[in-house]
Amino acid sequence: MAKEHHYELSVTWTGNLGPGTTSYRSYSRAHEVRADGVPVLLGSSDPAFRGDPSRWNPEQLFLAAVSQCHMLWYLNLAATAGLTVTAYKDRATATMLEESSGAGQFAGVTLQPQVTITDGARREQAEQLHDEAGAMCFIARSVNFPVHHRGVVRCESDLTEAGRV
Repeated sequence: MAKEHHYELSVTWTGNLGPGTTSYRSYSRAHEVRADGVPVLLGSSDPAFRGDPSRWNPEQLFLAAVSQCHMLWYLNLAATAGLTVTAYKDRATATMLEESSGAGQFAGVTLQPQVTITDGARREQAEQLHDEAGAMCFIARSVNFPVHHRGVVRCESDLTEAGRV
């Protein structure tokens, strides 16, 4: 039997500039995302859709969720396998297609994690964990487009020899 997990947050539009949504240009896309116990997240739409570039937009947050989920599963799987990871950084990219009607959807996500491990002899295993993480990630399993992984695994000793530590 599957366990259920429930999530709750509120999204409040704060962009009424006075006349409300009397026209496409009459309102700001500003909003706040709130959940108990965490800081308020200031949101807007993508600047391409009249959004504020200083605020997070839903597309960025979606991409962040895919990247975070993969990372958290990767770290879990590494720890379970006794593989010591000392650094993890991802440069995630996504492509969204917008139709002439204005509707759209994501066409794909590419994660490019750079992982540093302590044991260079386990590099291949560390690379394979990306596939396992992708198969386990709740977010990646919930989307209808491909999530690619282009991981790079480094060993701490390689970095020390190159004088980068």
